[in-house]
Amino acid sequence: MNDFSIKLSIPFPTARDAEIAYQVLRVDSEPKRSCVSKTLTVDNQILNVNFTGKEIRKIRVGLTSFFDSLTLVTETLKEFDSRELEYSYY
Repeated sequence: MNDFSIKLSIPFPTARDAEIAYQVLRVDSEPKRSCVSKTLTVDNQILNVNFTGKEIRKIRVGLTSFFDSLTLVTETLKEFDSRELEYSYY
C-alpha cells in the first residue's frame, strides 16, 4: 500500500510568529502506534507541515489534533502580542 501525504503551508504575519509556532508545535510528535509521521519546517513567514502515513483515517486524526494545537498557538500569539493580528479561522 502506498503512503498518503498531506502538505500544508500556513502563513503567519511575521517570520517571528512562524518561528514561535514552529518551536511550540514541533515538540508534539505523533504516537508511534498511529504510524503517521509529521514533519515541520519554517520558511520565513510560512510554517510548512507534512503528514504521511499508510491510512488516511489516521492522518485525519493527526491533522485534527494538529489544528487544535495550531489554533491554541495562534490565539496565544494574538493575546500576548501588542499588535493586532488578523487570523481567519473559518
